[in-house]
This record gives sequence, C-alpha cells and structure tokens, in this order.
Amino acid sequence: MIRTMTTAVNTMNQLQHRLDLIGNNLANTATHGYKSSDAKFQELLFQQMNNDKADRADRRSEDGIRIGSGAMLGSIQMNWKVGSVQVTDRQLDFALTEPKQYFNLIQPTEGGEEIIYSRKGNFYVSPMDNGQNMLVNEEGLPVADSAGRPIVFSGQATNYNVHPNGLLEITQPGGNQTFELGVTVLEKPDSMVRLSATNFGLPADMTGLGLEANDLLTEMTGVARSQIGLQNRALETSNVNYEKEMTDLIATQRAYQFNARSVTLADQMLGLINGIR
Repeated sequence: MIRTMTTAVNTMNQLQHRLDLIGNNLANTATHGYKSSDAKFQELLFQQMNNDKADRADRRSEDGIRIGSGAMLGSIQMNWKVGSVQVTDRQLDFALTEPKQYFNLIQPTEGGEEIIYSRKGNFYVSPMDNGQNMLVNEEGLPVADSAGRPIVFSGQATNYNVHPNGLLEITQPGGNQTFELGVTVLEKPDSMVRLSATNFGLPADMTGLGLEANDLLTEMTGVARSQIGLQNRALETSNVNYEKEMTDLIATQRAYQFNARSVTLADQMLGLINGIR
C-alpha cells in the first residue's frame, strides 16, 4: 500500500507541472507572438519481478510483472510554428511572416545591455528628455536597429511605413528618416532561454554547453535582409491551439483524479489492515 501511495504521489506532482504549463498556454491565447509549450512524460524506474523460470508447458501466466514507481516530466518542447497574421491597421504594428526570424530588443543588465529576441511586433514611440523619440515595445524596451543601437529619431512623425527588407521609413514634415529594424534568425531556438511570455535570450553558460553565439544566431544584415518576411499594420497571433489545450487539460485532470483516488484507496486499505487485531 505504501508503494501504491508513493507511486501515485510522484505522478501527481509531475501532473501538477503539466497543469501549470497548460494554464500558462491558455492564459496567453490572446498574446501576440506567443509560442506554446508541451510537456512530455517518461516512466520512472521500475522493478521487474520474474516468475519461476522452470520450463512448464502448461504455464498460462506471463513470465513476470513490472512494478513501476510513477511518471515524471521528461521534457518541455516549444511549438515554434508561425501564428496567423491579424491585420490591425496600426502603423507601428509589424508581423514577421518567416519562421525563426525575431525582432531585436535591448534589455538593460547589471553590467550594461544585452540583445534579446521577440516576435511580438506592437511597438510604440517613447518621448525622451532631449526632445527626441525612441521606438520601444510595450514593456518599454528599446527596439534595436541592425547595428544593435536604439532607434531614435527627432521631430514629429506623421507616418510610419516598413518595407519588406525591414527598412522602417518615418515620414516627417522636414523630411524622411530610415532605419533598418534589427532582425535575427534563431538557428537553434530550442537552445534559447525563455525570459518572458514572448522574449528569448541566449543561455547563460554557453561554454559549458559547447555552444557559441554564431551557432545559435544569424544576424540579418547586408544581402541577407532581402529574406526578411515582414508585414506592416499587422501582428502575429499566438500559436496556441485552444482545442488541443482544453483536451490536454481534461486528460491531465482525469489522470490527476485517478492517482488521487489511488491514494485514497490505499489509505482505506491500510486502515482496514490496522483494524484487524
């Protein structure tokens, strides 16, 4: 009975992690640029108990029985599929239509700044103290150009237009200004670290993993910028499959209830055994 309870409790702890993951996916169904995650389970160590190995022709039972000790969360896999494009008619909304391409954002760190990556392209204009304007995302992080610098412009903009190669054109009364939006291809997105719902960064210990930045990233510069897929006045929606997540949620809840019931039955049987005295 103790083994039954231990096996059930081990599995319930892991199922709780999957419930949290599904809940996070469902909560970000309407988050633009969000990539869903899926949990994969694997079996814990088991004990093999073999029957008598005597050669008996009349044996009807199996050669042995395998007693497991529960299941564990084996891995969490990201779904990198491109979401559908939602037209917003807002000038500072940009949707990347090619997979693995990400906008470059500048995130402050304790030692300075670092480039992080996101497919959420709803940007805003933030006025600065010196009278200039900076292009930022909704979190206030500066949007980087192809050289890794913040996109800063002066004057009052009347129109924003982006070309397919990622060239942002800002129309002003005194003339136009152009900037190359920083776009990077994540060659090995599964090796990236998820910083928030839509932001990704490089792993902290790349040396220990045997990786270099060039192995994970390709900067879209020069001739390569012609491969940028970008649509203005639109946003990429979340790639969460609502129907699949609800189905997984029901299946995981049922599995959790089954294991909880196993604990209850084992406890009742232990009570009966203790009562036989």
